[in-house]
Amino acid sequence: MTIILRLFLAFSIIPQIVIVKILSKNPQIVESYYSVKFYPYISKFLRSIFKNFTFSIGDILYIIILTYIVFRTYKNIDFRRMNIKIKKVIIDGLAILSVLYFIFHLFWGLNYYRTPLNQKLNLKSNYSTEDLIKTTKEIILLTNKVHFEITNDSDKLVSSRLNFEDLKKEINIGYKNISIKYPFLKYYPSNQKKSLFSTPLSYMGFSGYFNPFTNETQLNWHTPENSQPITQAHEQAHQLGFAAENEANFIAFLVTNENNNIFIKYSALTFALRHCLNDLYIKDLDSFNYLKLSINYGILKDYENRQKKWSNFKNPLEPFSKKIYNKFLNLNNQKLGIKSYSYVVAHIVNYYNR
Repeated sequence: MTIILRLFLAFSIIPQIVIVKILSKNPQIVESYYSVKFYPYISKFLRSIFKNFTFSIGDILYIIILTYIVFRTYKNIDFRRMNIKIKKVIIDGLAILSVLYFIFHLFWGLNYYRTPLNQKLNLKSNYSTEDLIKTTKEIILLTNKVHFEITNDSDKLVSSRLNFEDLKKEINIGYKNISIKYPFLKYYPSNQKKSLFSTPLSYMGFSGYFNPFTNETQLNWHTPENSQPITQAHEQAHQLGFAAENEANFIAFLVTNENNNIFIKYSALTFALRHCLNDLYIKDLDSFNYLKLSINYGILKDYENRQKKWSNFKNPLEPFSKKIYNKFLNLNNQKLGIKSYSYVVAHIVNYYNR
Protein backbone atom coordinates (compact mmCIF):
# COMPACT_ATOMS: atom_id res chain seq x y z
CA MET A 1 0.00 0.00 0.00
CA THR A 2 1.55 3.31 -1.10
CA ILE A 3 1.86 6.25 1.27
CA ILE A 4 -0.61 8.28 -0.86
CA LEU A 5 -3.25 5.57 -0.61
CA ARG A 6 -2.67 5.22 3.13
CA LEU A 7 -3.02 8.98 3.60
CA PHE A 8 -6.21 9.02 1.52
CA LEU A 9 -7.73 6.20 3.55
CA ALA A 10 -6.62 7.75 6.83
CA PHE A 11 -8.16 11.16 6.15
CA SER A 12 -11.30 9.74 4.51
CA ILE A 13 -12.57 8.92 7.99
CA ILE A 14 -13.39 12.62 8.51
CA PRO A 15 -16.08 12.94 5.78
CA GLN A 16 -17.38 9.51 6.80
CA ILE A 17 -17.96 10.70 10.36
CA VAL A 18 -19.70 13.84 9.06
CA ILE A 19 -22.04 11.80 6.82
CA VAL A 20 -22.92 9.39 9.63
CA LYS A 21 -23.57 12.34 11.94
CA ILE A 22 -25.97 13.87 9.41
CA LEU A 23 -27.78 10.56 8.90
CA SER A 24 -28.07 10.08 12.66
CA LYS A 25 -30.27 13.19 12.73
CA ASN A 26 -32.56 11.80 10.02
CA PRO A 27 -33.84 8.37 11.18
CA GLN A 28 -36.65 8.33 8.62
CA ILE A 29 -34.15 8.56 5.77
CA VAL A 30 -32.07 5.76 7.29
CA GLU A 31 -35.20 3.65 7.83
CA SER A 32 -36.65 4.18 4.36
CA TYR A 33 -33.55 3.98 2.20
CA TYR A 34 -31.01 1.96 4.17
CA SER A 35 -32.73 -0.31 6.73
CA VAL A 36 -35.72 -1.27 4.58
CA LYS A 37 -34.37 -1.12 1.02
CA PHE A 38 -30.58 -1.51 1.01
CA TYR A 39 -29.58 -3.42 4.13
CA PRO A 40 -31.79 -6.53 3.60
CA TYR A 41 -29.92 -7.28 0.36
CA ILE A 42 -26.53 -6.94 2.06
CA SER A 43 -27.67 -9.10 4.96
CA LYS A 44 -29.15 -11.88 2.83
CA PHE A 45 -26.16 -11.88 0.50
CA LEU A 46 -23.66 -12.29 3.35
CA ARG A 47 -25.78 -14.92 5.11
CA SER A 48 -26.15 -16.86 1.86
CA ILE A 49 -22.38 -16.98 1.44
CA PHE A 50 -21.27 -17.74 4.98
CA LYS A 51 -24.07 -20.12 5.98
CA ASN A 52 -22.24 -22.84 4.02
CA PHE A 53 -19.38 -22.86 6.55
CA THR A 54 -19.86 -24.91 9.70
CA PHE A 55 -17.40 -22.74 11.63
CA SER A 56 -17.41 -19.00 12.29
CA ILE A 57 -15.87 -17.05 9.42
CA GLY A 58 -16.34 -13.86 11.44
CA ASP A 59 -14.15 -15.13 14.26
CA ILE A 60 -11.45 -16.08 11.73
CA LEU A 61 -11.76 -12.61 10.19
CA TYR A 62 -11.14 -10.93 13.54
CA ILE A 63 -8.02 -13.04 14.03
CA ILE A 64 -6.78 -11.96 10.58
CA ILE A 65 -7.48 -8.27 11.30
CA LEU A 66 -5.72 -8.43 14.65
CA THR A 67 -2.76 -10.23 13.09
CA TYR A 68 -2.51 -7.57 10.37
CA ILE A 69 -2.58 -4.75 12.93
CA VAL A 70 0.22 -6.42 14.89
CA PHE A 71 2.17 -6.96 11.65
CA ARG A 72 1.82 -3.30 10.56
CA THR A 73 2.88 -2.13 14.05
CA TYR A 74 5.88 -4.47 13.93
CA LYS A 75 6.87 -3.06 10.52
CA ASN A 76 6.89 0.44 11.98
CA ILE A 77 9.38 -0.39 14.73
CA ASP A 78 13.08 0.15 14.09
CA PHE A 79 14.59 -2.51 16.36
CA ARG A 80 18.16 -1.42 15.60
CA ARG A 81 17.52 2.01 17.08
CA MET A 82 14.64 0.86 19.31
CA ASN A 83 12.52 3.58 17.78
CA ILE A 84 8.84 3.57 16.80
CA LYS A 85 7.90 5.44 13.61
CA ILE A 86 5.05 7.35 15.24
CA LYS A 87 3.76 9.06 12.06
CA LYS A 88 3.54 5.78 10.17
CA VAL A 89 1.84 4.07 13.13
CA ILE A 90 -0.78 6.85 13.25
CA ILE A 91 -1.34 6.86 9.48
CA ASP A 92 -1.57 3.07 9.28
CA GLY A 93 -3.85 2.98 12.31
CA LEU A 94 -6.20 5.60 10.89
CA ALA A 95 -6.20 3.89 7.47
CA ILE A 96 -7.24 0.56 9.01
CA LEU A 97 -9.81 2.27 11.22
CA SER A 98 -11.23 4.19 8.25
CA VAL A 99 -11.71 1.04 6.18
CA LEU A 100 -13.35 -0.82 9.07
CA TYR A 101 -15.54 2.21 9.86
CA PHE A 102 -16.76 2.33 6.25
CA ILE A 103 -17.49 -1.39 5.98
CA PHE A 104 -19.14 -1.47 9.42
CA HIS A 105 -21.65 1.25 8.55
CA LEU A 106 -22.24 0.04 4.99
CA PHE A 107 -22.85 -3.56 6.05
CA TRP A 108 -24.88 -2.92 9.22
CA GLY A 109 -23.94 0.02 11.47
CA LEU A 110 -26.35 2.60 10.05
CA ASN A 111 -29.18 0.56 11.58
CA TYR A 112 -28.30 2.24 14.87
CA TYR A 113 -29.95 5.37 13.49
CA ARG A 114 -33.21 3.90 12.13
CA THR A 115 -36.74 4.65 13.38
CA PRO A 116 -37.28 3.21 16.89
CA LEU A 117 -39.06 -0.15 17.03
CA ASN A 118 -41.76 1.03 19.44
CA GLN A 119 -43.00 3.41 16.72
CA LYS A 120 -43.29 0.53 14.24
CA LEU A 121 -45.26 -1.47 16.81
CA ASN A 122 -47.30 1.49 18.10
CA LEU A 123 -46.03 0.99 21.64
CA LYS A 124 -45.53 3.75 24.20
CA SER A 125 -42.00 4.48 25.41
CA ASN A 126 -42.89 5.12 29.07
CA TYR A 127 -44.81 3.19 31.73
CA SER A 128 -45.98 3.55 35.31
CA THR A 129 -44.98 1.50 38.34
CA GLU A 130 -48.58 0.27 38.50
CA ASP A 131 -48.29 -1.04 34.94
CA LEU A 132 -45.00 -2.72 35.86
CA ILE A 133 -46.57 -4.46 38.87
CA LYS A 134 -49.55 -5.60 36.80
CA THR A 135 -47.30 -7.00 34.07
CA THR A 136 -44.98 -8.70 36.56
CA LYS A 137 -47.95 -10.45 38.19
CA GLU A 138 -49.17 -11.66 34.79
CA ILE A 139 -45.75 -12.94 33.77
CA ILE A 140 -45.30 -14.74 37.11
CA LEU A 141 -48.55 -16.64 36.53
CA LEU A 142 -47.50 -17.58 32.98
CA THR A 143 -43.97 -18.57 34.02
CA ASN A 144 -45.20 -20.67 36.93
CA LYS A 145 -47.65 -22.43 34.62
CA VAL A 146 -45.05 -23.27 31.96
CA HIS A 147 -42.54 -24.31 34.61
CA PHE A 148 -45.05 -26.71 36.17
CA GLU A 149 -46.05 -28.12 32.76
CA ILE A 150 -42.42 -29.09 32.21
CA THR A 151 -41.56 -30.38 35.68
CA ASN A 152 -44.85 -31.30 37.41
CA ASP A 153 -43.09 -30.02 40.52
CA SER A 154 -42.89 -26.35 41.53
CA ASP A 155 -39.54 -27.00 43.27
CA LYS A 156 -37.85 -28.82 40.41
CA LEU A 157 -35.34 -27.29 37.99
CA VAL A 158 -36.03 -27.08 34.25
CA SER A 159 -33.39 -28.84 32.20
CA SER A 160 -33.54 -28.18 28.46
CA ARG A 161 -32.33 -30.96 26.17
CA LEU A 162 -31.93 -28.86 23.04
CA ASN A 163 -28.62 -29.19 21.23
CA PHE A 164 -27.32 -26.35 19.05
CA GLU A 165 -28.88 -27.64 15.82
CA ASP A 166 -32.28 -28.10 17.48
CA LEU A 167 -31.98 -24.66 19.05
CA LYS A 168 -31.35 -23.03 15.66
CA LYS A 169 -34.29 -24.87 14.14
CA GLU A 170 -36.67 -23.89 16.94
CA ILE A 171 -35.67 -20.22 16.91
CA ASN A 172 -36.17 -20.09 13.15
CA ILE A 173 -39.67 -21.55 13.66
CA GLY A 174 -40.29 -18.80 16.21
CA TYR A 175 -39.30 -16.15 13.67
CA LYS A 176 -41.60 -17.78 11.12
CA ASN A 177 -44.48 -17.66 13.60
CA ILE A 178 -43.97 -14.03 14.61
CA SER A 179 -43.49 -12.89 10.97
CA ILE A 180 -47.15 -13.72 10.34
CA LYS A 181 -48.05 -10.91 12.72
CA TYR A 182 -45.01 -8.72 11.95
CA PRO A 183 -43.83 -9.34 8.35
CA PHE A 184 -40.69 -7.21 8.87
CA LEU A 185 -39.39 -10.00 11.17
CA LYS A 186 -39.30 -12.59 8.39
CA TYR A 187 -35.98 -14.41 8.76
CA TYR A 188 -34.22 -16.09 5.81
CA PRO A 189 -31.64 -17.42 5.06
CA SER A 190 -30.31 -18.81 8.34
CA ASN A 191 -26.71 -18.26 9.46
CA GLN A 192 -25.92 -19.05 13.10
CA LYS A 193 -22.64 -20.26 14.55
CA LYS A 194 -21.03 -21.28 17.81
CA SER A 195 -18.26 -18.81 18.56
CA LEU A 196 -14.68 -19.99 18.51
CA PHE A 197 -14.12 -17.36 21.20
CA SER A 198 -16.71 -18.74 23.66
CA THR A 199 -14.31 -18.99 26.58
CA PRO A 200 -12.86 -15.46 26.11
CA LEU A 201 -16.42 -14.16 25.66
CA SER A 202 -17.39 -15.74 28.99
CA TYR A 203 -14.54 -14.00 30.79
CA MET A 204 -15.59 -10.74 29.13
CA GLY A 205 -19.17 -11.30 30.33
CA PHE A 206 -20.94 -11.80 26.97
CA SER A 207 -23.33 -14.61 26.05
CA GLY A 208 -22.96 -14.04 22.32
CA TYR A 209 -22.39 -11.44 19.65
CA PHE A 210 -23.29 -10.46 16.10
CA ASN A 211 -20.55 -10.02 13.52
CA PRO A 212 -21.50 -7.08 11.25
CA PHE A 213 -18.80 -7.91 8.70
CA THR A 214 -20.04 -11.44 7.93
CA ASN A 215 -23.64 -11.22 9.23
CA GLU A 216 -23.16 -14.27 11.43
CA THR A 217 -24.62 -14.75 14.89
CA GLN A 218 -22.17 -16.08 17.44
CA LEU A 219 -23.43 -18.06 20.43
CA ASN A 220 -21.19 -18.45 23.45
CA TRP A 221 -21.68 -22.15 24.19
CA HIS A 222 -20.85 -21.56 27.88
CA THR A 223 -24.13 -19.62 28.21
CA PRO A 224 -26.56 -21.36 30.64
CA GLU A 225 -28.84 -23.62 28.61
CA ASN A 226 -32.08 -21.91 29.68
CA SER A 227 -30.68 -18.55 28.51
CA GLN A 228 -29.43 -19.76 25.13
CA PRO A 229 -32.77 -19.40 23.23
CA ILE A 230 -33.04 -15.72 24.12
CA THR A 231 -29.39 -15.09 23.24
CA GLN A 232 -29.76 -16.82 19.88
CA ALA A 233 -32.97 -14.96 19.01
CA HIS A 234 -31.39 -11.68 20.15
CA GLU A 235 -28.42 -12.03 17.81
CA GLN A 236 -30.70 -12.99 14.91
CA ALA A 237 -32.68 -9.79 15.52
CA HIS A 238 -29.41 -7.95 14.91
CA GLN A 239 -29.11 -9.83 11.60
CA LEU A 240 -32.48 -8.40 10.60
CA GLY A 241 -31.13 -4.90 11.16
CA PHE A 242 -32.37 -4.10 14.67
CA ALA A 243 -29.20 -2.72 16.20
CA ALA A 244 -30.49 -1.24 19.47
CA GLU A 245 -29.98 -3.76 22.29
CA ASN A 246 -33.35 -3.18 23.96
CA GLU A 247 -35.08 -3.71 20.60
CA ALA A 248 -33.14 -6.91 19.88
CA ASN A 249 -34.04 -8.10 23.39
CA PHE A 250 -37.74 -7.42 22.82
CA ILE A 251 -37.77 -9.14 19.44
CA ALA A 252 -36.01 -12.10 21.07
CA PHE A 253 -38.79 -12.21 23.66
CA LEU A 254 -41.51 -12.10 20.99
CA VAL A 255 -39.83 -14.83 18.94
CA THR A 256 -39.25 -17.21 21.85
CA ASN A 257 -42.60 -16.49 23.47
CA GLU A 258 -44.42 -17.34 20.21
CA ASN A 259 -42.59 -20.67 19.98
CA ASN A 260 -44.41 -23.99 20.29
CA ASN A 261 -41.46 -25.60 22.07
CA ILE A 262 -42.16 -25.31 25.78
CA PHE A 263 -38.46 -25.05 26.70
CA ILE A 264 -38.10 -22.08 24.35
CA LYS A 265 -41.20 -20.49 25.85
CA TYR A 266 -39.81 -21.02 29.35
CA SER A 267 -36.65 -19.18 28.33
CA ALA A 268 -38.78 -16.27 27.05
CA LEU A 269 -40.88 -15.94 30.17
CA THR A 270 -38.00 -16.27 32.64
CA PHE A 271 -36.15 -13.62 30.63
CA ALA A 272 -39.10 -11.20 30.77
CA LEU A 273 -39.75 -11.96 34.44
CA ARG A 274 -36.11 -11.39 35.44
CA HIS A 275 -36.03 -7.96 33.78
CA CYS A 276 -39.37 -6.93 35.27
CA LEU A 277 -38.29 -8.06 38.74
CA ASN A 278 -34.99 -6.19 38.45
CA ASP A 279 -36.87 -3.02 37.52
CA LEU A 280 -39.43 -3.53 40.28
CA TYR A 281 -36.64 -4.01 42.82
CA ILE A 282 -35.49 -0.48 42.03
CA LYS A 283 -38.92 1.17 41.82
CA ASP A 284 -40.97 -0.60 44.49
CA LEU A 285 -39.00 -2.88 46.85
CA ASP A 286 -42.07 -3.85 48.89
CA SER A 287 -43.94 -5.05 45.80
CA PHE A 288 -40.80 -6.88 44.64
CA ASN A 289 -40.49 -8.77 47.94
CA TYR A 290 -44.20 -9.61 47.95
CA LEU A 291 -44.38 -10.85 44.35
CA LYS A 292 -41.17 -12.84 44.65
CA LEU A 293 -42.93 -15.07 47.20
CA SER A 294 -45.39 -16.22 44.51
CA ILE A 295 -42.69 -17.50 42.12
CA ASN A 296 -42.08 -21.25 41.93
CA TYR A 297 -38.98 -22.20 43.90
CA GLY A 298 -37.62 -24.11 40.87
CA ILE A 299 -37.59 -20.87 38.85
CA LEU A 300 -35.75 -18.94 41.57
CA LYS A 301 -33.24 -21.78 41.86
CA ASP A 302 -32.75 -21.66 38.07
CA TYR A 303 -31.91 -17.95 38.28
CA GLU A 304 -29.44 -18.71 41.05
CA ASN A 305 -27.78 -21.48 39.04
CA ARG A 306 -27.42 -19.27 35.97
CA GLN A 307 -25.76 -16.61 38.11
CA LYS A 308 -23.43 -19.20 39.64
CA LYS A 309 -22.35 -20.39 36.20
CA TRP A 310 -21.44 -16.86 35.13
CA SER A 311 -19.65 -16.27 38.42
CA ASN A 312 -17.17 -18.99 37.45
CA PHE A 313 -15.84 -16.59 34.80
CA LYS A 314 -15.60 -13.49 36.99
CA ASN A 315 -12.23 -11.78 36.67
CA PRO A 316 -10.65 -8.31 37.11
CA LEU A 317 -10.66 -7.63 33.34
CA GLU A 318 -14.42 -8.08 32.84
CA PRO A 319 -15.38 -4.56 34.05
CA PHE A 320 -12.77 -3.14 31.66
CA SER A 321 -14.20 -5.01 28.65
CA LYS A 322 -17.71 -3.93 29.69
CA LYS A 323 -16.58 -0.29 29.83
CA ILE A 324 -15.17 -0.53 26.30
CA TYR A 325 -18.41 -2.03 25.00
CA ASN A 326 -20.41 0.55 26.92
CA LYS A 327 -18.45 3.30 25.17
CA PHE A 328 -19.00 1.60 21.80
CA LEU A 329 -22.76 1.64 22.40
CA ASN A 330 -22.62 5.30 23.50
CA LEU A 331 -20.88 6.22 20.26
CA ASN A 332 -23.56 4.38 18.27
CA ASN A 333 -26.65 6.25 19.37
CA GLN A 334 -27.33 4.21 22.54
CA LYS A 335 -26.99 6.78 25.29
CA LEU A 336 -27.78 4.28 28.05
CA GLY A 337 -24.92 2.03 26.93
CA ILE A 338 -25.08 -1.47 28.42
CA LYS A 339 -28.06 -0.35 30.51
CA SER A 340 -30.05 -0.20 27.25
CA TYR A 341 -30.36 -4.01 27.40
CA SER A 342 -32.60 -3.70 30.46
CA TYR A 343 -34.70 -0.95 28.84
CA VAL A 344 -36.56 -3.84 27.19
CA VAL A 345 -38.89 -3.61 30.21
CA ALA A 346 -40.63 -0.62 28.62
CA HIS A 347 -41.46 -2.68 25.53
CA ILE A 348 -42.57 -5.71 27.55
CA VAL A 349 -44.81 -3.72 29.90
CA ASN A 350 -46.44 -1.72 27.11
CA TYR A 351 -46.85 -4.86 25.00
CA TYR A 352 -48.84 -6.53 27.79
CA ASN A 353 -50.83 -3.36 28.53
CA ARG A 354 -51.86 -2.40 25.01
